[in-house]
Amino acid sequence: MRQTGSDHAPGRVRLARHATPIIVWPGKPLSRAFFNRPAPTVAPQLLNKILAAADGRAGRIVEVEAYAGAIDPAAHTYRGRTPRNATMFGPPGHMYVYFTYGMHWCCNCVCGAEGDGSGVLIRALEPLRGLEQMRAARPRTARDRDLCRGPARLTQAMGISGAQDGIDLVGARDGFTVVDDGMAPPTDPAGEPRIGISVGKDLPWRWRVPGNRHASGTTLQRP
Repeated sequence: MRQTGSDHAPGRVRLARHATPIIVWPGKPLSRAFFNRPAPTVAPQLLNKILAAADGRAGRIVEVEAYAGAIDPAAHTYRGRTPRNATMFGPPGHMYVYFTYGMHWCCNCVCGAEGDGSGVLIRALEPLRGLEQMRAARPRTARDRDLCRGPARLTQAMGISGAQDGIDLVGARDGFTVVDDGMAPPTDPAGEPRIGISVGKDLPWRWRVPGNRHASGTTLQRP
């Protein structure tokens, strides 16, 4: 069994020339081509990938939701481009960060061809590295499994805000990247209805790593 929840997980941060942050995590950073596919195709394949930050924080992606632009009434981009959602219409492989309920940030990976307005919401991470920083960012969280168990919690724990909207996840030079460390996504994970939406609820575009206690929205994972 893989040991998790340690501040001593492999990988470190180094600074390249001109102090450009480079995120180091064993494995292969995801390519632009990985993200340049429909969001419902990309989403389940993001499970078990690593979201890593230049300041040392990292977590394994264990829950995601897909949003498919103009064909998806639950997508922010369903009614077209606005200043708020402009990043979603840009090139794939960038981070789209939005503010919700007047208090929370949520982060997405832009997917599909430029102009599609599609993306994958990262709903939960299993913390792997930088736990002290995550605890400091969420001081009222009693259990480490709850640090990144939900989209608003994970942005707080990982230090993601509107300042990261539009950063490039490909190339590891904008502060965050997504890495394949060799752990395969679940085989044929069952899609489920998405959470917290009023339209498009019939689409089974939410996926979780089965049995992972860091995912949200199940009896097992309730605080």
